[in-house]
Amino acid sequence: MSELLGRLGGWCARHGRIVLALWVLAAGLLTAGTLVWGRPVTNNVAIPGSDAQRAHDLMREGFGPGLDVGGTAQVVLYSKDRTLIDAPTRRAVERAMDGIRRVPHVSEVQTPYRVGGISSNLRIGTIVVRLRGQDSTRLGELSQQLTDAAKPAADAGVEVVAATSATPADKEIKTGTSEIAGVLVALLVLLFAFGTLVAALVPIFTALLSLGVGLGVIALLGHVIDVPKSASIMATMIGLGVGIDYALFLLSRHRRLLADGVPVRDAVRRTAASSGGAVLFAGGTVVIALSALMFTGFPMLITLGWLTGISVVCAVLSSLTLVPALLGLLGHRVNALRLPFSGRVAGRSGQAGGWARLGVWVSGRPWRVLAVTVVALAALAAPAAALKLGPLDAGYSDQGTPARRAYELIDVGFGPGANGPLMVVAETDRAIADGTPADPVVQVLRQRLEHTEGVAYVAPPKVNENHRSVLFQVVTDYAPSDHRALDVVERVRALQVPGVRVHVGGEVAGLSDAGARIMGRTPLVVAIVVLLSAMLLLLAFRAPLVAIKAAVMNLVSLGAAFGALAVVFSDGLGSRLVGMDPPPSVEGSYLSTLFFSVPIDTYVPLMLFAVLFGLSMDYEVFLLTSVRQAYARTGDNRRAVAEGLGATGRVITSAALIMVAVFTAFIAYPDPLVKVFGVGLAVAIAVDATVIRGFLVPATMVLLGRLNWWIPRRLDRVLPDLAIEGREEDAPAGTPEPELVGAARHARP
Repeated sequence: MSELLGRLGGWCARHGRIVLALWVLAAGLLTAGTLVWGRPVTNNVAIPGSDAQRAHDLMREGFGPGLDVGGTAQVVLYSKDRTLIDAPTRRAVERAMDGIRRVPHVSEVQTPYRVGGISSNLRIGTIVVRLRGQDSTRLGELSQQLTDAAKPAADAGVEVVAATSATPADKEIKTGTSEIAGVLVALLVLLFAFGTLVAALVPIFTALLSLGVGLGVIALLGHVIDVPKSASIMATMIGLGVGIDYALFLLSRHRRLLADGVPVRDAVRRTAASSGGAVLFAGGTVVIALSALMFTGFPMLITLGWLTGISVVCAVLSSLTLVPALLGLLGHRVNALRLPFSGRVAGRSGQAGGWARLGVWVSGRPWRVLAVTVVALAALAAPAAALKLGPLDAGYSDQGTPARRAYELIDVGFGPGANGPLMVVAETDRAIADGTPADPVVQVLRQRLEHTEGVAYVAPPKVNENHRSVLFQVVTDYAPSDHRALDVVERVRALQVPGVRVHVGGEVAGLSDAGARIMGRTPLVVAIVVLLSAMLLLLAFRAPLVAIKAAVMNLVSLGAAFGALAVVFSDGLGSRLVGMDPPPSVEGSYLSTLFFSVPIDTYVPLMLFAVLFGLSMDYEVFLLTSVRQAYARTGDNRRAVAEGLGATGRVITSAALIMVAVFTAFIAYPDPLVKVFGVGLAVAIAVDATVIRGFLVPATMVLLGRLNWWIPRRLDRVLPDLAIEGREEDAPAGTPEPELVGAARHARP
């Protein structure tokens, strides 16, 4: 494989202008396509085979338009000075309703003067708007249209706030501040790492170009599949981070070879053959981890996983083709525009530095280092036991936004459960009458619902036009984000009425079913990710113990990430710091608004696991590649570990700093999901690149000795020799290949 990658890199270096033109053309065409045809996204959270999905399917037919999720909006009214039933106010509200009826896609407008439409103090009301053919991805535009149409009420002194089915995670993100901040910090890190402006700009340019291609592909795929709104954000976070990192590793290797006197094109070929293989395997682990999400049975999470994987694939492809092309075009000018006070690039003989000294220090006392790091990592992971999972609702939106204001008004006027009512659909074995008095089956079912613990209100039933099912809107005593609302869902589903099958839909029920399915599939997904990643490492290094140890180390870094999430969000010690506003239920004292718990969506830990496991494996691959090369030259395991850490420590640290900067910058996004990922990814990468790769991995490798590279003879004969470390490429020009290479490959304890 190293030979193939070397040939590819050499070809790209010789035809740099062609490769660069193709990448620029691809990015330009895809970007133009998104501008012309748009970026369709969806809020579809269908869960095939679930009870909530069955309820939603029944709601789509026979109950009129807008009853399925995403087909209903509300216009919340608040009259501060007088009640809504005062004659002048009522006339203004009715004129507003006439304007709302003229809004495109509106099929029905329900007056607030219906039963249950006005609060007990007569100052808060809701106009229910049912839609037909509305694009569920343009909820922000719809909200503005409804608000503008209700201007007559606003002119009469009534506060008008449109509330759609959007959640905080559905918010339109129109700012590029986080991306710009992340790129600027990455540029500073690269300037410090390379000391020249040209070298620092190569990874930035490569990552941005590959990201443009990846986002363009994802945007156009929205025309043929359901693309979650958060897919582009996740792809940007991961694609930008790995794109810069992969180019950084290749560029560092290339500049060391140039410093050793290797000709430019030969240096490019060697870089592609050795570090290119490491990049390919590192990216492969990320894609494998994300692809394993297909076993969750949750379509949105599956799509989110492999769409994010597209950005990783683009980053790998750009690293293997575009980076060699740029290096070939630049030649020795890659070291141009040197910054003041920066030293020259060190070649093979110039690796002695802080990380090399740390490697020697760790190698000299592995047991003590192992004990201290295990205790430290256990302390970091301990808070993860208190991680609080649950749904988020609009109560966690930014204060002052329409979504947050509508949530607060509905909470005050109708109770917290009115922000996420249950949609109860009952299928019957016989035809039921639609009229007054209600069919006996409907009466019994309504009485059972009203007497269910946690139910505050049951709206009048609506019988399907085929007379085989009936719909109830049920308001609970709890906010959608309250875990007690999930208990109400289960109690309603447990109702037993002869000849009736009860299904519960709505936001709360859907999230409950999604959480249950994901929790049930989590062990399977974790096992698949760990097993496939370990197998990939086994193919890469032909060392079973190294592969197993790498998988365990990645799980350790995940513990630290989940511990940080528990402290920041579940314990609430950093919820304010990351820009979250307390929901109405916790507003009060200074301390309660300063430290408040924020639930984390049930699917987030599994998605975070897949992303983090793949990213952590990146650094493991690069470190092991360097150690393996050193061991091939010397045959001394302790020395190889120290040299490997010394050779990669600065590069891995720089790469980690870039990742941490990019992920931290995304915490500024208003989407709580992005905040959670930003915190978790930043902490995990920081711990992984320092504590784990700097102390734990070297200590364990020293203790294992020659067992690191042991492989059973039968397995050795079966496995293909992929040689990603490019053993034949590692020596300087004119240096014969050491005979220890063979000993390293077939070392026995």
